[in-house]
Amino acid sequence: MAKIRIRNLDWVVVLDGRKALFLQNEGDELHLNLVVREVRDQPDPRNRELFTDRPGKVYQSATTSHSAVELTDRHDAAEHAFIEASLSRLGELMVQAKHSRHIIVAPPRALGMIRKLYTSALKAASKAELAHDWVHMPVHEIESRLAEISKG
Repeated sequence: MAKIRIRNLDWVVVLDGRKALFLQNEGDELHLNLVVREVRDQPDPRNRELFTDRPGKVYQSATTSHSAVELTDRHDAAEHAFIEASLSRLGELMVQAKHSRHIIVAPPRALGMIRKLYTSALKAASKAELAHDWVHMPVHEIESRLAEISKG
């Protein structure tokens, strides 16, 4: 893995489909000091809470057969909307802080969604993408893992 330099005031966004941590480095490249600027959370209801009816059925006009209609994956749709809102918020934070570099840390599935949703400004400002699921780790643990990667 290539060495990643996390400079003073760089953003580190650690997220998955339900939680996002917006961290900013108050330290320097050698001594990271990640400070939580914002935490976004989304509830994760069970399927039985999302769906009130049984799946619909489609009846064939030429025969008496019918088949069930596949339900929309509402968890997937909710994750997609959450990631989209989180990226929008990252864009706002970067404009407010007048700083234009960030690192994204997300599981591979979430990274796939993120790459499709990048604006040209966010894509240009991206320093790195790390495929890790660190969103439930304490900040000091995220900091130490990033420091190990930075030492490369």
